[in-house]
Amino acid sequence: MLDSNVEITRLLARAVETGLIEKDDEIYCANRIIALIGAPEYKKAEIARPDTADVQEILDNLLEIAFANGKLESNTPVYRDLLDTEIMAVLTPFPSTVRRKFALEYEKSPQAATEWYYAFSKATNYIRVARIEKDLRWKYQSEFGELDVTINCSKPEKDPVAIAALLKQKSVSYPACPLCAENEGYTGRLDHAARGSHRVLPITLGGEDWLMQYSPYSYYNEHCIALNGNHQPMKISKATFEKLIDFVDLFPHYFIGSNADLPIVGGSILTHDHFQGGRYVFPMEKAASERTFKVKGYDNVTCARIAWPASVIRLDSPDRESLLELAGEILSAWRGYSDPDAGIFAETDGVPHNTISPIARRRGELYELDLALRNNITSEEHPLGVFHPHAELHHIKKETIGLIELMGLAVLPARLVGELAAVKHYLLEDPEGFYGDEKLQLHRDWYDTLRKRTDITPETIDRIIDDEVGEIFTDCLRAAGVYKRTPEGLAAFDRFIEFVQNR
Repeated sequence: MLDSNVEITRLLARAVETGLIEKDDEIYCANRIIALIGAPEYKKAEIARPDTADVQEILDNLLEIAFANGKLESNTPVYRDLLDTEIMAVLTPFPSTVRRKFALEYEKSPQAATEWYYAFSKATNYIRVARIEKDLRWKYQSEFGELDVTINCSKPEKDPVAIAALLKQKSVSYPACPLCAENEGYTGRLDHAARGSHRVLPITLGGEDWLMQYSPYSYYNEHCIALNGNHQPMKISKATFEKLIDFVDLFPHYFIGSNADLPIVGGSILTHDHFQGGRYVFPMEKAASERTFKVKGYDNVTCARIAWPASVIRLDSPDRESLLELAGEILSAWRGYSDPDAGIFAETDGVPHNTISPIARRRGELYELDLALRNNITSEEHPLGVFHPHAELHHIKKETIGLIELMGLAVLPARLVGELAAVKHYLLEDPEGFYGDEKLQLHRDWYDTLRKRTDITPETIDRIIDDEVGEIFTDCLRAAGVYKRTPEGLAAFDRFIEFVQNR
């Protein structure tokens, strides 16, 4: 039987150990927590030290106690997340305290500051480490180098109880979106994540007030988000490039990039201007230059077309101003560029299609800017996007190819965990049984191809399926490329480069 005294004592001990609170804060915090979980009192318990349990295990125990005491309306995911975040909010320092500590660490080095902030965000359970560890991850050796493949199992599943309750809940428009500054400390509701333990850091980019935070469901190491202090739409411009370079000046050990600013190619939140960055080397960063070129007036900027399935121009220079000027020229050129022979149209019926996903990083004294050319045009054959994963790939990946995936890290849907396991089972144990499983028929063409392989055994099947999925993701990246990796496609890419050179 769970003992609230033991669980609270364990949680407080971890909070002291990780620096969230001091020992003098224990009674105060305990009293706040017993009110949340409906316990009548608190008496410090004797516990083993060190307590090696994950913080989520302790919180899960407290949630069970709260449910038994009538303090948890429904013992389902959304309600549990709202309450366990409120418990951790009791232990999370005020924003002013966090910002002072970050500034002190930054005086040591930018790296020391981000390492402290990342550890802090995990200690508060804002970064849901226990859930992130559920994600499946592997590497795939493609013709473009080693790609990262993940199946995203960390985000909570839909809560039918919460969905039903939402029908009775009055519509609320605060905060305006999940990225807004007003999320800091927000209690949350059934249709908006709790952010009681969330703390953001003010930074200045392009002379504007921006904020920095980490993603609660990190896809890679120190996955951070920089967001405009005001709720305003995404817009890619030369000013965007300036902000990205300002960010890598502040944090030279991080990369930073932006989704594009148009639907289909623009990621998930176009209503709030934001970037994604972190301390991670993506596969695209390792891509080799396959053709270098110069643009008149920018002799101190090295330009390259890189060997990557998406269509990317890379700029390197020790001179940030020259780099930014040329990046602005390329953006302006691409916005208005059409090449009907390559299927590229800048606009149709007054609707713009061309934009760029930029990624900035430092390489020693050099500034580096990758400019991924994007186009969101649709057609009758490809209603989700001509430069989007096509229908034959949807059994694995139907969602948008955003910034993270563009750089070579696949984020695949959680449904694949069960579906791939079933495909393996049928291949090994019951090849004909697959055709009676209605849920798997979206994989039918792929399965028919797999059945023809003669190298599938219990020892090889995991590697074979992993490689197959990796190659399908590579095809998704190829689909996102506005210029295909064919002689004709690369010649069309070169025509655009010549257009930039001759402007």
